[in-house]
Amino acid sequence: MRVLLLKDVKGLGHAGEIKEVAGGYANNYLFPNKLVTLVTDGAVNQVKQVKDATERKLERKETEAKSLAAKLDGQVVVFKARSGEGDRLYGSITNADVADALAKTTGITVDRKYVVLEHPIKALGEHRVTLKIASGITAVATVVVERGS
Repeated sequence: MRVLLLKDVKGLGHAGEIKEVAGGYANNYLFPNKLVTLVTDGAVNQVKQVKDATERKLERKETEAKSLAAKLDGQVVVFKARSGEGDRLYGSITNADVADALAKTTGITVDRKYVVLEHPIKALGEHRVTLKIASGITAVATVVVERGS
């Protein structure tokens, strides 16, 4: 029996694929759980439309992410912080602090999850911070920590 997968089915295939399955498997498991539908021209067209819409949405998101990365790349953020001996800060600067500062300087809302820090910044000086906007799309900002009062 030829069926069109509506959802991913482990061991069978991914949504949108047309598969040949045993009648009992289709009638007893796949149809009752609404995982498949019979192959018809209308169903195939509907799946194509959904795939096209999904591709357009992904392209739009990727374009937006590249635009955001271009705006954030090369930004410099300055922090004034109290420090002690050896230019060590009394506190630390976290990814949330960097995201807030970037949002204030650029006017663009930056999620703290975008800011990749192995450890919070605890020393004076210049620090390069990677901003992971989306998979494969990154930007680099500079965080300058100066001695404050």
